[in-house]
Amino acid sequence: MLNKQQIRFCLDEMGTMFPNAHCELVHSNPFELVIAVALSAQCTDALVNKVTKDLFQKYKTPEDFLNVPLEELQQDIRSIGLYRNKANNIQKLCRLLIDDYGGIVPSDRDELTKLPGVGRKTANVVVSVAYGVPAIAVDTHVERVSKRLAFCRWKDSVLEVEKTLMKKIPEDEWSITHHRMIFFGRYHCKAQNPKCETCPLLEVCREGKKRMRGNG
Repeated sequence: MLNKQQIRFCLDEMGTMFPNAHCELVHSNPFELVIAVALSAQCTDALVNKVTKDLFQKYKTPEDFLNVPLEELQQDIRSIGLYRNKANNIQKLCRLLIDDYGGIVPSDRDELTKLPGVGRKTANVVVSVAYGVPAIAVDTHVERVSKRLAFCRWKDSVLEVEKTLMKKIPEDEWSITHHRMIFFGRYHCKAQNPKCETCPLLEVCREGKKRMRGNG
């Protein structure tokens, strides 16, 4: 496990590499964001953005999503994985938003997780990006980077990773660190063929050193 000084080094280096890291899901309001994040499960942001470009022209409110048959919505998002289940969840989510929240996406994480298709990761993204509440959303990139860099243990669950990061990273850096770790994992420390040979964090990365020795 990295010590406090080593973690600070990693955070600073990722900040230098990706100073402008941000949510890459295109949206113009909290409602569009929660729909986009729900669609992004097991799917790339690039594909979601391709689909939502037309989707958000057709559907602008929760009512709009409920005013079409489920089959029509399924066809509108057909190119996205698990589209049947996601379309069903979107309509249920919209119904709950209208019935319980006056059509407004709640800013509280616990309330957000009551919405169909919205888990803790999605809720953390929404409160952080849409409402400016400090949060760390642990997606596959954040989990992989955290474990490779030994911020946490390999056997830790996603929730344990989140709690560990919250302890080790200053609260006012949670949101930006979440985005920088995603960029670092998406574009540098990839699941396959990570760029260890050019990584500025190699000196503190036991996993990277092991990979480099294996390639030597």
